[in-house]
Amino acid sequence: MSDIAAQRLVPIDVDGLCVTAHNRLLLAELNCRIGAEGITVLMGPNGAGKSLFLRCLHGLIPPQSGRIEFAGCQLDQSIIKRQSFIFQAPTVLRRTVYENLAFVARLRPEISADETDRLLTEMRLNHLTKQPARLLSGGEKQRLAMARALLTAPNLLLMDETTANLDPASVQIIEASLRTAAANGLKIIIVTHNIGQARRLAHDVLFLNAGQLTEHTPAELFFTNPRSAAASAYMRGELTTTG
Repeated sequence: MSDIAAQRLVPIDVDGLCVTAHNRLLLAELNCRIGAEGITVLMGPNGAGKSLFLRCLHGLIPPQSGRIEFAGCQLDQSIIKRQSFIFQAPTVLRRTVYENLAFVARLRPEISADETDRLLTEMRLNHLTKQPARLLSGGEKQRLAMARALLTAPNLLLMDETTANLDPASVQIIEASLRTAAANGLKIIIVTHNIGQARRLAHDVLFLNAGQLTEHTPAELFFTNPRSAAASAYMRGELTTTG
């Protein structure tokens, strides 16, 4: 994409973000700035609000109060269109593997056939192009979802437990692709419970607990000396869920 710097959606500024449901406060006054560099990892126990926060960034969940700004601009449809979101459960079209990507390419005339072929090769799906996508394994489906998301040339990639329960080979392929994309300037934010994966990928870590952001630090500091008691307990395996 030309002039990518002028089109970037980072930094992301979150100010006083609150989300409630059924009179329960799910996200409580979140404040942070997510910078332009590398891969940001959201961590925390079950029910901490990680996936909810990610959905707020993508406009799927409207906050009750607070604001989210992308490079100084309020979240709107024009910003959402420049994001890609990959869910934990992969979604594929009732088409062949190749046609799943060709469908996206037809909507975006600037996408070249070479880029489609490159992503199929990167995701190790180039030998499965004529196979119905619904017959793929879980790992193959998620790699296809990853290829489809990257094919849109997003400015921001959001991933919610995308590699949970996948085979090790698929995890390795996806992680390698993420590192390459981040090195090429794509901002990536992922939710993961996999501490090993977070260590391998994270540039910085946001740690949520009970709907509150208890820590936002560079990865090397988080994994060696977490500052919050909740993060320390989580890293010791003592904090597994929130009420």
